[in-house]
Amino acid sequence: MKKLLIIITCIASLGLAACSTHIVHKLDVQQGNVVTQAQVNQLEPGMTRNQARFIMGSPMVADVFHQDRWDYVYLFEPGYGKATRKRVTLFFDDDSLTRIEGTLRPGDPVPEDEVRSRQVNLVVPPEERVEQGVLSKLWHWLTFRKAEEADYTTSTR
Repeated sequence: MKKLLIIITCIASLGLAACSTHIVHKLDVQQGNVVTQAQVNQLEPGMTRNQARFIMGSPMVADVFHQDRWDYVYLFEPGYGKATRKRVTLFFDDDSLTRIEGTLRPGDPVPEDEVRSRQVNLVVPPEERVEQGVLSKLWHWLTFRKAEEADYTTSTR
């Protein structure tokens, strides 16, 4: 009887341990600058540093010894799935962009998932008339203002 109880306990603990691996939620981890193909496609040789910074954002790595080189590194590790690594390096001569290196190159087509992720649906709720409260009526009576002068429309945001 004692052996049977030990065997049942071991089988039950193994079963619970096997189920627990799928219960844990793994977070998505994003690190660095978000670098997209659409951003890289906007870069052109001859751009100034300010124009490149406007398109790409501030560089992740600012090296005081190589001020003419900007590195943009992006790492996305989903909780379940394959990690994505993107790297773009911009080289400047004086104040002019001369060369672009990395995993993303200018002129490459924009991936379909990137196009879909940029689309945004915006829903604006209609405005409703809000009935004036007792204190508001009293305030308007004391200040000799008409209730119509105040805007009592609000949206349900």
